[in-house]
Amino acid sequence: MPKLAKMLTPLEVGRLSEEGFHSVGGCRGLHLRIIGGSRAWILRITIGDKRRDLGLGPFPETGLADARRKAQELREKVQAGIDPVAERKAKQSALKAKQAKQVTFRQVAEQYLDSKAGEKSDRMTQAWRSSFEMYVFPTLGDMLVQDISLPHIVKALEPIWITISDTATKLRGRIEAVLSMATVRGFRTGPNPAQWKGNLDQILPQPGKVSVKTKQPALPFRQIFDFLEDLRKVEGMGALALEFAILCASRSGEVRGAKWTEFDIPGAVWTIPGERMKMAKEHRVPLSDAALAILEKLPQDNALVFPAMRGGTLSDMTISAVCRRLNERRTADGLAPWTDEKSGVWIVPHGFRSSFRDWCAEQTNYPKEVAEMALAHSIGNAVEASYRRGDLFEKRRRLMADWAKFCQSPEPEAGKVLSIRGKSA
Repeated sequence: MPKLAKMLTPLEVGRLSEEGFHSVGGCRGLHLRIIGGSRAWILRITIGDKRRDLGLGPFPETGLADARRKAQELREKVQAGIDPVAERKAKQSALKAKQAKQVTFRQVAEQYLDSKAGEKSDRMTQAWRSSFEMYVFPTLGDMLVQDISLPHIVKALEPIWITISDTATKLRGRIEAVLSMATVRGFRTGPNPAQWKGNLDQILPQPGKVSVKTKQPALPFRQIFDFLEDLRKVEGMGALALEFAILCASRSGEVRGAKWTEFDIPGAVWTIPGERMKMAKEHRVPLSDAALAILEKLPQDNALVFPAMRGGTLSDMTISAVCRRLNERRTADGLAPWTDEKSGVWIVPHGFRSSFRDWCAEQTNYPKEVAEMALAHSIGNAVEASYRRGDLFEKRRRLMADWAKFCQSPEPEAGKVLSIRGKSA
């Protein structure tokens, strides 16, 4: 039998200073290795037909008693036919595999949008991202995709399933697509909890049967001046973008994606290309003096007119958050929030297009088609649409100038019909 090493005491181990391997006793093969001032515990042991040096931790962080205990446990494993080295590698591999699957819904959603960038337009990609930010990420965003189940999907969709059924239906399909990618990539297993047939259709009502067409909460047009006065107290690109959108009666996405190359400042015209328009048709926006004044405030060191703070396009949530924070501040100050007159719901940016349309109808003599073209709406009558080739631009220029004047009027006279300069509009 091999000679057993003398059992050193903790004090004796602490005095060891010569470089090399020092047997400390108490367990066969246990050594303190000293190299260049570094000290560590090593168990020299034969596993199968190979001699191994197994690290047991640094000294003095790992004390003598702990080192002897660890060494004895490893020896017992080897005697039982277990390879500690292989066992450790297997555990590390399993841990890495587990960590690789710990991906959140938000991360997979971003991967999905990146992978489909060539298939979807920028406008569609932004629509997906905005809808996720507003309705899905608050519930599912930080959850691991492997943990998402049917109750989580229901929790995300149920609050909007009836009130904004069209949006909710699209969201369900988008969530299903993201989770399908997660399954294919090995991030989750099992059935897709966002699937409709034989799954969600047993819990949520058929969207076509409960769809309720609701209008976006809009501010009464007579409150526009006061709202803009309140808005101008807010700093940041989101507030400027919202004011510009109001003055131009434009959609949020049109303003957020606006580029300097689209603007003819001397001619006071903003030409939005068809690929950025809802109707996929180029739209010219006449710019009022008030809208031009906002552009003059902005630096032109970025391709985008209203860039995000860290570059890139402002998110839809950024502009929506401006309205929300205004109301939160007013509520905290004991003031009435800005709400839709009929529903009492807090206003949203898109609602200002309704404010503009109501003002056109109630306060001006401009024909309906001029107002509709200002909003870039399609002509409902197919015959009329086929004959109309122009965009009524000069009439719309007068309309937008009158709108800007109204927005800057502190005491608009209720019921007064605006003049259209003595000419047929």
